Amino acid sequence: MTLVITQKTNILPEQMGPGALTRVMIDAEGAGGHLVRRLVDVAADGSYAGMTGGGGELWFVIAGAAELEVQGAGASRTFRVGRDQGLRVPAGAMYRLRPAGREPVQLDVVSLPGPFVSAKGCEVLTVDLAECEVETTGDRRFRVLFGPGRGCAAATQFVGEIPPGRAPEHSHPYDEVVLILAGQGVVHTGGGTVHPLTAGSCVHLPPGQPHCLENTGDEPLMVLGVFHPGGSPAQKERR
Repeated sequence: MTLVITQKTNILPEQMGPGALTRVMIDAEGAGGHLVRRLVDVAADGSYAGMTGGGGELWFVIAGAAELEVQGAGASRTFRVGRDQGLRVPAGAMYRLRPAGREPVQLDVVSLPGPFVSAKGCEVLTVDLAECEVETTGDRRFRVLFGPGRGCAAATQFVGEIPPGRAPEHSHPYDEVVLILAGQGVVHTGGGTVHPLTAGSCVHLPPGQPHCLENTGDEPLMVLGVFHPGGSPAQKERR
């Protein structure tokens, strides 16, 4: 596995229903299968529909509000979701999302590896970012939305805040996919290699990849990360 860096503006979108565009930002082969990250944009009068794979999906609402209908095991439920909310959508479930107001909706969707299974229900777990405990590692703050012991044994979803400056180079024992939500910076990947990052940049860091994120701006660098298998953002292997 190798390092992959993409930018939303450079990815051609695919039509996924009326008024819904998806961009495959990362499709990485990791532990147990493919870890796929998509950015989904749904127009105010559009809808986004699909079916989760065997590992289920982790969603994060970047912008807008919507109604999400989920079907599984002969049952159906509707959820109201909004900005800065994380969702754990179960494996093998069919879903349809429609914006709830006049504003478009933007989603981050990470499909987790796993063998195909039929849906055992339509239960969706939701969590508000503001209700998650603030944790720290060095001078960096993060909030874990889902992870082992927090509604998702298979993976971890978190939002991190990086102040201006850089941390020591390190690596992780798991696959990490990082989306830049706001700010500007660079990722150092060993050997003096530096890649620029702006809002909409996405990075896949395979296990053991030396790296560090540097905030080169004046405002916090906000990142949305997913680890697979699950782990803590504080779990680092120093170089």
